[in-house]
Amino acid sequence: MDKVVRNGLVAVLYSPGHGSGWYTWNTEYPQILYDPKIVEWVEAGKPKDQLDSIEAYMESTYPDTYVGSNLTQLKIEWMPVGTQFRVHEYDGFESIKYASEQKWQTA
Repeated sequence: MDKVVRNGLVAVLYSPGHGSGWYTWNTEYPQILYDPKIVEWVEAGKPKDQLDSIEAYMESTYPDTYVGSNLTQLKIEWMPVGTQFRVHEYDGFESIKYASEQKWQTA
C-alpha cells in the first residue's frame, strides 16, 4: 500500500465534517486512508479546478466508493510510522483515535 511518509510520519486522510465519512463509508478500500494522489491534492489546498479530475480518479481507482462532501472536507493527520489507530465516525464526522489513548477493560 502506497503511503506518503516524511520525517518518520505517515499522512492519514480523514473527513472531520458532518455528512459522509471518507474511510468509514468506504472501508472496503483501506488504502484511501493513505492515497498519495489525494494527499498531494489536500496539501495543495484542495484546488477546486482539480476537483473533477480527483473525483474521476476516485471512480476509476476505487470503484463503488462514496465520494461527496467527504472529499472537500478532507484533512491530513500526520502520525509516526507504526502508530496503531482507528477512524471513529459519528454522523459522518470522522476523528482519529489512537490505540495508546484508549482505555481498555479486560474481562
